Amino acid sequence: MQALLDELETTFETYKNDSEFLEEYQHYLKDYSGRETPLYFAESLINHLGGAKIYLKREDLNHLGSHKLNNVLGQILLAKRMGKCVIAEIGAGQHGVATAAAAPRFGMECDVYMGAEDVERQRLNVFRMEMMGARVHAVTEGTATLKEAVDAAFGAWMADLDAFFVLGSAVGPHPYPSIVHEFQKVISIESRRQILEIEGRLPDLVIACVGGGSNAIGVFSQYVNDAEVGLVGVEAAGRGVDTDKHAATMTKGTVGIVDGMKTIALFKENGEIAPVYSISAGLDYPGVGPEHAFFKESGRVEYVSARDAEAVEALLTLSKTEGILPAIESSHAIAEAIKRAPLMDKEQIIIVNVSGRGDKDVVAVADYLEK
Repeated sequence: MQALLDELETTFETYKNDSEFLEEYQHYLKDYSGRETPLYFAESLINHLGGAKIYLKREDLNHLGSHKLNNVLGQILLAKRMGKCVIAEIGAGQHGVATAAAAPRFGMECDVYMGAEDVERQRLNVFRMEMMGARVHAVTEGTATLKEAVDAAFGAWMADLDAFFVLGSAVGPHPYPSIVHEFQKVISIESRRQILEIEGRLPDLVIACVGGGSNAIGVFSQYVNDAEVGLVGVEAAGRGVDTDKHAATMTKGTVGIVDGMKTIALFKENGEIAPVYSISAGLDYPGVGPEHAFFKESGRVEYVSARDAEAVEALLTLSKTEGILPAIESSHAIAEAIKRAPLMDKEQIIIVNVSGRGDKDVVAVADYLEK
């Protein structure tokens, strides 16, 4: 495996500052993905809540409905230069949809590994991937969710030297966290410039949901050195952090090794990875990217959590005030903004990263409300 990682690192370091590569990457971000995405002033939500101004970074308006394509396009272009087919792991399915869409554009075959539990929860995205020619493999081991999908994808990659593992979150062994950061930082490059153009100053808070951490790494990236900007990551508290039905890594986790990285993760007393739970298929991961672990230990980012009920209520609130249906993952971040905005001055500014749209979650939310 180390030989594969070394090959990947060499390729990434060769091309990340290469003018021809970056020109091609920017071309597909603009003309295929539809960037840049708007920074939207949520006036109706603000009037409903009172308090701070809220701006929504509309990653849900990316082609295919989430931030995932930013990273996929970058990694697919690396795979193209290496002459390889692609493998992907997914939880909520948006990363798999993005990979399944981009692969045929470049004449590549695509295999996607997804936990069997998530296959059932995200049936719409499974159909979307299959319609674009991807082979979706349901993983039945363990809790049959994102952790097992990552394990299966790593295994398939090591067994096929002609494959490129398009890893969707800011997790895993080096150089993956660095690669994902590099291709997701476009979110904060845009939002930082946009808020300066609109308000003439930086925001007071930037809020994003955190599972493995790709959208949060992207939206935090260009604000890390701005001490006046507070950064808040929101994890999945599921049915409560005092139950065994949550995925609140930062709140309840400890330092250890998971998926080839030293980070903060949830472990059982015997040292095994703990099972996790969230209504969100994209946040039910027992670890977090190592850069997030560093941000927690250094105190640069504040990590909090939101329960299923709070996320669903936030999803409904944004839908009813702004007519924007956010992904259930993003709704965890919106829930935190709903808590904080009324306690802040009306001239203060919050940016919330709406990392995806919620079409994929309608059935899951309907089932939750019915129960």
